[in-house]
Amino acid sequence: MTSRTTEITLERIALIRRLVVAWDPAGQGAPVIHPDAPYGSLDRDGDIANVTGDDEGAAEEHRAVGEALVAFLHHANLKPGRYSYHNPLTKLDLTHVSDVFRDEAAGTAPEQIVFEVGPEHIALIRHLAMGWDEARAVPAVDDTAPYGPGDLEEAMTRALGGAPRDDLPRLHRAMQPALQIFLRSADIAPGDYDV
Repeated sequence: MTSRTTEITLERIALIRRLVVAWDPAGQGAPVIHPDAPYGSLDRDGDIANVTGDDEGAAEEHRAVGEALVAFLHHANLKPGRYSYHNPLTKLDLTHVSDVFRDEAAGTAPEQIVFEVGPEHIALIRHLAMGWDEARAVPAVDDTAPYGPGDLEEAMTRALGGAPRDDLPRLHRAMQPALQIFLRSADIAPGDYDV
């Protein structure tokens, strides 16, 4: 059986760093790239052209970024630690997605997120069942089985090495900020990678 590879270029790394991670409340809940503003604005093709310098083929490049993202999650490296980022979701429509930091009663979320990424978050990121959401045309984690087949807590326990934990629901919801930080800060060199 031959393995499938994808090319991660400097432009695709730059686009991955701009991806906006939201929370899909459907099913078990899972991270999803914001469907209306995947790269931060409502002009997806313009955002891509700003990085690639090419006004043609934005839809194909967007799909290629989705493929590169799968490889990025498996091969990029991030050191555990405290990170901060400006919350891009504060200015975006959350009709079909949500933000785990949003206070529903007040209708607000913090503009600046400070989050401690631990080894457990990185281990779970490596196991995210990231694919392509055809209906929304964005990369998304499978909301029915975010970490692969089986019960959510069983799959998370497997991904974390089998040690029982009582904080799995909290860890699962923390995947939105952990993934946002991973996309912005993890290191990877351009090249061909297995997916």
